[in-house]
Amino acid sequence: MASISDSRAAEAKYDFADISIASVTGLAFALICIFLCVLPLTNIAGQRDFIAFWATGQQLIHHANPYDETAMIQIERSAGLPAHDGVLYMRNPPWGLLLALPLGLIGVRVAAFLWSLTLLACLLCSVRILWRLLGAPKNYLHWLGVSFAPALLCLMMGQTTLFPLLGYVLFLDLHRTRPFWAGFALWLCALKPHLFLPFAVVLLAWILISRSYQLLAGAVAAMTASCAALYLIDPAAWADYAHMMRTVGLEGGRFPCLSVAVRFWLNPRIAAISFLPATLGCVWALGYFWTRRKQWDWMRHGSLLLLVSLLTTPYSWIYDDCIVIPALLYGAYRTRSRILLAILALASLLVEIELLCGVKIYAYLYLWTAPTWLLWYLCATYIARDAGGDRTIDQR
Repeated sequence: MASISDSRAAEAKYDFADISIASVTGLAFALICIFLCVLPLTNIAGQRDFIAFWATGQQLIHHANPYDETAMIQIERSAGLPAHDGVLYMRNPPWGLLLALPLGLIGVRVAAFLWSLTLLACLLCSVRILWRLLGAPKNYLHWLGVSFAPALLCLMMGQTTLFPLLGYVLFLDLHRTRPFWAGFALWLCALKPHLFLPFAVVLLAWILISRSYQLLAGAVAAMTASCAALYLIDPAAWADYAHMMRTVGLEGGRFPCLSVAVRFWLNPRIAAISFLPATLGCVWALGYFWTRRKQWDWMRHGSLLLLVSLLTTPYSWIYDDCIVIPALLYGAYRTRSRILLAILALASLLVEIELLCGVKIYAYLYLWTAPTWLLWYLCATYIARDAGGDRTIDQR
C-alpha cells in the first residue's frame, strides 16, 4: 500500500509540474501569435518602446541628430505615440545605433513586424543553443525559457535585451572552440553593459588568468569596428548622446530594481547610491571567481554570476530579467524536484498576470522578480548537489 501511495504522490507531482509548464507555455504561445498577427494591422507599433528605435533610424538615415528632442517627438507622435507620453530615446550606448539604422529605410508597421521577428529569433536561437549545450535532453523543459514572461514582454515592447541574451549564449557556446568569435559576440552584451557588471569584472580576470587573449581580441575588434562605422554614419553621435544623458539622465527614474529602491530609501538625490549594490556585487564576484579559478566553468559558475549581476544592476526594467534564462534553464536541467519546476513556471505566470492586470512596468510590484530567480536557482542547485549528482535531467 505504501508503494502505491508513493507512486500516486510522485505522479501527482509530475502532473502538477507538467500542467504548470504547459499552462505557461500555452499562454505565452497564444500571446505571441496574437501579437504578431495584430502588429502589422494596427497602430500599436507607435505605442511601444520600439518607436524610439524606429525614430532613431529615421534620424540616422537623414543624417540628423538621433537625440534631438524636437525632431524625435515629432516623428514618434506621427507614428502614434500617445500625447501624454514624453519623448523616447534610444539609451543604449551609441554603438547600438547601428541596429536602428536599417529601420529608417522602411515604414513603421513593417519595421515593427520585422523587428519583432528578429527579437523572437534571438529568443528561439538562444534557447535552442542552451538546450544543445546542456545535453539536448529529450523533454520539454526548454519551453520554460521560450515562455519566460520577461522575454515575452521584451518582445512585445520591442526592447533590445534579447540581443544581449543571444550574445551571452553565443559566448557560452564558442568560448572554448572559437574564442575570437566568442569575444566578438560579446558586442551584443555591450548593448546593455549595466546588466553585466560583475560578469564583466570576472570575465576580465578570467581572460588574464587563462590567457584567453583571442577572446579579448574578438571583443576589441567588434567594438573598434562598430565605433568606426558609427563615426562614418554620425561623427557627433557621442557628443549628442552625452548631452542627452546630461539633460534627461536616469536620476529621477523609479526603476523596479533593488539598486534604485535602495537609493530612494537612503537619499533619492544621490544617484551614485544606485551603483553601490553593483560595486559590492563586483567585489563578491571576484572573490567567488578566485576560489574557483582552477576549475572555473562558465555554464556552471557563470549562472550564479549572471543572477547576481541582474540583482545588483544599477537600473533595470522587468523585461531585462530575460538575461537570466541561461541560469534558470541550467538550474531546471539539474534539479530533480518537480515542485521547483512548477514554482518557476508559476512565478513566470505571475509576471504575466501582473502585466495582463495592467500593472505598469515601472511599478515596484516587480521588485520581487530578481531576488526570486536567484533564490530559486540556489534552491534548485542545492537540491541537485544534495542528491549527489550533476546529471542535467532525467531522459523522459
